[in-house]
Amino acid sequence: MIILAYDLNPMITIKGQMELYDGYDEIVSKVKQEVEKKNVNIVTIECYPGTFEQEIFEHLITPLNPDLVVHSDDIFLTSEELTEKIQYHLTDDRVYGVMSNHSLEDFIDHTKLNSICKKIETNKDKLVVIFGVGASLITKPGLLLYTNLARWEIQLRYRDKSICNWKADNWNEEVLRKVKRAYYFEWRVADKLKKKLLEKMDFVLDVNKKNHPKMISGHDYKTALSQVVKRPFRLVPYFDSGVWGGKWMQEKFDVDREKVNLAWCFDGVPEENSLYLKISGKRFEVPAIDVVYEQPVAILGEKVYGRYGTSFPIRFDYLDTMDGGNLSLQVHPLTEYAQETFGLHYTQDESYYIMEAEDDALIYLGVNKGVEKEALVDALFTAQDTGEFRDEDFIYRKKIKKHDHFSIPAGTIHCSGKNSVVLEISSTPNRFTFKLWDWGRVDLDGKPRPIHLNHGEKNIDITRDEDWVESEARNQIVTIAEGDGWKEEKTGLHIREPIETRRHWFSNEVIHETHDSVNVLNLVEGEEIVVTSDDGSFEPFIIHYGETFIIPECVKRYKIAPHGPSVGKTVATIKAFIR
Repeated sequence: MIILAYDLNPMITIKGQMELYDGYDEIVSKVKQEVEKKNVNIVTIECYPGTFEQEIFEHLITPLNPDLVVHSDDIFLTSEELTEKIQYHLTDDRVYGVMSNHSLEDFIDHTKLNSICKKIETNKDKLVVIFGVGASLITKPGLLLYTNLARWEIQLRYRDKSICNWKADNWNEEVLRKVKRAYYFEWRVADKLKKKLLEKMDFVLDVNKKNHPKMISGHDYKTALSQVVKRPFRLVPYFDSGVWGGKWMQEKFDVDREKVNLAWCFDGVPEENSLYLKISGKRFEVPAIDVVYEQPVAILGEKVYGRYGTSFPIRFDYLDTMDGGNLSLQVHPLTEYAQETFGLHYTQDESYYIMEAEDDALIYLGVNKGVEKEALVDALFTAQDTGEFRDEDFIYRKKIKKHDHFSIPAGTIHCSGKNSVVLEISSTPNRFTFKLWDWGRVDLDGKPRPIHLNHGEKNIDITRDEDWVESEARNQIVTIAEGDGWKEEKTGLHIREPIETRRHWFSNEVIHETHDSVNVLNLVEGEEIVVTSDDGSFEPFIIHYGETFIIPECVKRYKIAPHGPSVGKTVATIKAFIR
């Protein structure tokens, strides 16, 4: 198999003179300089949950020789009190909770806070260092440092048990529940605080790599993020194995060949992915969602920001089942159910764009004509006891081929079968997949995968049958425009879905509009293209087959043309934006 030029480490070069402090020695030296120059006595280190706080204490705080060290955990409720207070959001489910609308301030024990503040006051002429999650809430910082890290790194730390959840002594709890607590609670309150602090941070630390932090000033961080949104960019992809995973990405992208398989690639999910910023010749890793928090209108556009706030509403990811198995049979929540049950603003509508498919590849989509919901649900519940489900009696199955595109609005039963590669284009809420049937499997950890028929049965739209699939969900291709060496097609999505997708086939340069929305694209045919500015505002940007990239709305117009080995050939992109 030909190995493609897929860039596993996309870098965004930040222009201008910026100081990057590499490692604890340089960071400590700079902090000491700032303390002396500004004559401050309170250094606050606000930590994102998942930071190795003991490492920060040993290698950053101790060398500063403070007279008083305060850990922010000491101002909050106990672990037991906090867990009880958020139990409504955590629920007893292994996977699903309810989105927290709390702020970190809601969990402060004010008796403890007052006691800590008195200690700080008695040391007002000495050096005090305050650190931890919520450290910035204790007293006004003289110097504010912020430790930043990507959610994928946090999840890996949960897996290897190097961290537990904030204010939870749950080191040995299963990873699903750790991630659930983070997703529904910790990340919500931590990001709410982060957005408030972006204007106030004196320094930002990249703490993604153990024992090797890097630091830039808060001013430079904001400047860097403002540069990101003026040009096309890619997120840092990450890959993960799964019980149904395949081999295509390992071989095509030459990645993680030592793993049992690769089921997923997330390369277009700002809430989960990170960015590599090249600052002063060195890599500085940051959560991609920070760009949205800092520059929401520039990246999303006024219309999308007004509707979605700082939630990035479009997601691209890969599902690889080549030489693997079927995904779980699943359904996503209807909008009203998502709002009332989980506190979501919008639901997970999606589509499957077929990147590759063997001759026997299938999609399971909707139900067979005449299937009654009661009979289907009864059969699914029975299957949990018997281990048998005759899917052919209930679920519509259809052969698929490369470049097919299927709309899957919420409420539609669906899954990809074995021997295919799907580019999943969907709205962002990405933890609301109700498994209805999992082919009797256990997960890679040997545990049964969670089945959620209690949620699923309430969201199955039984009218989505084979007639509906053929008339409304499969390859709804309409030619929008064409010219010399190019054609633009509308490929969906369903009228219920907020995302519009357009496919361009071209051998010559094509002019694109952002349609007043952030654009997310992928090169689905051809080896290489180049994205150029309509007005010279950014440098040419090279994209290879299979790479997802983002065009901020403020770019407005841009051009894409075949490049390198693709010159003289016909290539294709798929583009998503908010209608």
